[in-house]
Amino acid sequence: MNCTTFLSLVLALVQLQLCSPTMQNFSAQSTDQSYTAIRRVKRGWVWEPLFVTEEETSTMPMYVGQLKSDLDKEDGSLQYILTGEGADSIFFINEHGKIYVRQKLDREKKSFYILRAQVINRKTHHPIEPDSEFIIKVRDINDHEPQFLDGPYVATVPEMSPE
Repeated sequence: MNCTTFLSLVLALVQLQLCSPTMQNFSAQSTDQSYTAIRRVKRGWVWEPLFVTEEETSTMPMYVGQLKSDLDKEDGSLQYILTGEGADSIFFINEHGKIYVRQKLDREKKSFYILRAQVINRKTHHPIEPDSEFIIKVRDINDHEPQFLDGPYVATVPEMSPE
């Protein structure tokens, strides 16, 4: 590197240093102003993906998943309530937030269910936090295999034929 390039680089760095605030100026500025602390607000619900396999034949009711509020101290003071499509008829939730399905589901009829969960204080019946919407998806199994009515089919494709 020649001397002129080096000198111009040093001059540019000195000019940048003069333009930037120094630590002394920064600390003087921060003492003059009062700042409110920024606090992280945690989400109120802890979710895991919820799926049910269609045509499941295991014992009913079958466990689907669990909802849990960050505010739940697991002392029995909170109650989980489930509303929406299939609440209390297809799905139900116990006092610990565990969701169960009561019957077999068919993905060809309905591929997902939109539900809402709410957690309330068991004594006062007041909501602890806002209700939250979630989806239970029905996993597909290959229960409709293809049927070929006219026996085996024979076809030929010439080599180098266009698509």
